[in-house]
Amino acid sequence: MKHIFQKGKDPSKPTLLLLHGTGGNELDLLPLAERIDKEANVLSVRGNVLENGMPRFFRRLAEGVFDEEDLIFRTKELHEFLDEAAEKYGFDRDKIMAIGYSNGANIAASLLFHYQDALMGAILHHPMVPRKGIELPNLTGKYVFIAAGTNDPICSPLESSELQDMLTKAKAVVELHWENYGHQLTLPEVEAAAQWYKSL
Repeated sequence: MKHIFQKGKDPSKPTLLLLHGTGGNELDLLPLAERIDKEANVLSVRGNVLENGMPRFFRRLAEGVFDEEDLIFRTKELHEFLDEAAEKYGFDRDKIMAIGYSNGANIAASLLFHYQDALMGAILHHPMVPRKGIELPNLTGKYVFIAAGTNDPICSPLESSELQDMLTKAKAVVELHWENYGHQLTLPEVEAAAQWYKSL
């Protein structure tokens, strides 16, 4: 997978896994990593799927309708890539904190839904529920921050609350943060995510 790795100043810190939104690339979220933790490793990945020339992490059939088979395959692909990257770059595989926006947040949530040990936690900006009707692994000890918009036309507030409920039932510690905006990534929610991360 196309990616950027930046070695951090403090090896005890988690590695920040950056996952862009539709049409983005591995450069998009680097400023977020700066705001979250300047001393951590950064692994920023580009999605392997193209939709009308726009990079994504998995296919969709329509707006808000995921290609479930491709989602499962791409989640496994990303999971295996993280194993390889940890070995190649020498970071702690058990200390990866995902930061995803929109499509990137969905694949990060999918990692939590499918693999107990994929991530130590995640900051999810405007995620949807990746899959319904499946049993999640035991996520005890995992920390998740969800940033949602009360006026988000793509990801309804109900969806954000449902994701929170599912992750909480799987024993993750979840904070749901609301902004009165739409689907865009806003500075106040990034600042809120940074404060949450520092409190861990």
